[in-house]
Amino acid sequence: MTDITTVKQRFGIIGTSPLLDRALEVALRVAPTDLTVLVTGESGVGKEFFPQVIHAYSARKHNKYIAVNCAAIPEGTIDSELFGHEKGAFTGALEARKGYFEEADGGTIFLDEVAELPHSTQARLLRVLQTGEFIRVGSSKVQKTNVRVVAATNVNLQEAIAKGRFREDLYYRLGTVPILVPSLRERPEDIPLLFRRFAADVAVQYRMPAVTLDDSAREMLMHYYWRGNIRQLKNVAEQISAIEQTRVISAEVLAKYLPPQGGGAPMAAGAPHPDDMTTERELLYKVLFDMRADINDLKRMMAELIQGTGRCPEPARDIKALLPTSTQSSFVPAVVPVASAYPHASAPVYAESEVVTDEPPREMTKADMQREQIVRALRRNNGRRREAAAELFMSERTLYRKIKELGIEEI
Repeated sequence: MTDITTVKQRFGIIGTSPLLDRALEVALRVAPTDLTVLVTGESGVGKEFFPQVIHAYSARKHNKYIAVNCAAIPEGTIDSELFGHEKGAFTGALEARKGYFEEADGGTIFLDEVAELPHSTQARLLRVLQTGEFIRVGSSKVQKTNVRVVAATNVNLQEAIAKGRFREDLYYRLGTVPILVPSLRERPEDIPLLFRRFAADVAVQYRMPAVTLDDSAREMLMHYYWRGNIRQLKNVAEQISAIEQTRVISAEVLAKYLPPQGGGAPMAAGAPHPDDMTTERELLYKVLFDMRADINDLKRMMAELIQGTGRCPEPARDIKALLPTSTQSSFVPAVVPVASAYPHASAPVYAESEVVTDEPPREMTKADMQREQIVRALRRNNGRRREAAAELFMSERTLYRKIKELGIEEI
């Protein structure tokens, strides 16, 4: 049995936590076999090291190792990327191309973010895992491949199965051997070691003295929630190293780089994932900023109307366009004379304003606000989802999921 310390040194894995050692021990034990492995854990915990360890200590180590980020490949091309395509199979397919499963024949393929695969691709993947067979896009010829699959996800797959987003049979086929990578807050004794390593790397790279932590800062670091796990810790270490002039960091200095966060308990199964929470928070912020801009536009229009600047807008039409789509249907115009605002007008001038109806306005929920923001982005981009996703600061695949969850019709 390979020593775990040797593995850590070879792959640059830092930590002495029993939970981390247990995960590495499972990886080493399963490496000589051809069993499929499912690596789970929160975003930023370092799941990508485990398939590398499994491949390096397997009989396939001299063959190809291919890592695929399933979330980064558009839904329309992912089958072609994984299984290949024939010439003319679709627009732009100017020649036949091998897919990753064909290229990695005899080796290992790592499917990161496997929960983001569309249902049709999940069915194809299940067939490969069961029989080793696949068919290129645009072909009818069945081909064979001998590939070891290691998958990883930060999604609660049991919850995804319950919502119909992931196949239950594929889950059991992928999770023949599960490996759970602990979050950073589950291994607090490793946090100072990791911080020291990241600070030392920055010091060597930029030829500066490495920062160190005093006792109060070390204590604060170990008790912080670390929602972003190792990725967030590395970011904090690099910021402090680059910005702070003092090389001994106190708790007071460290606090400036740690955003306040609620909660100290690990995320429960079925709880919203931090990435989804971040996306929702950003959407809500964007809705609020747009609402503030709408209010400013309304104030400007009313000021022009009252002061009689010579520009007579059509308030009902303009105001209704500025209202959220969810409230436009309840907008009822009423005619109000405003001739006094336009003393030079030859005839009375009328403006339309909103009146209260018998039906009380429905309070917008968080889902309504998210739906409103996504619809606006889609309209501004003429229904092009890629541009809308970029405007909303989310991945295209996340936007697809939100559209389905919120029941948004095609724009």
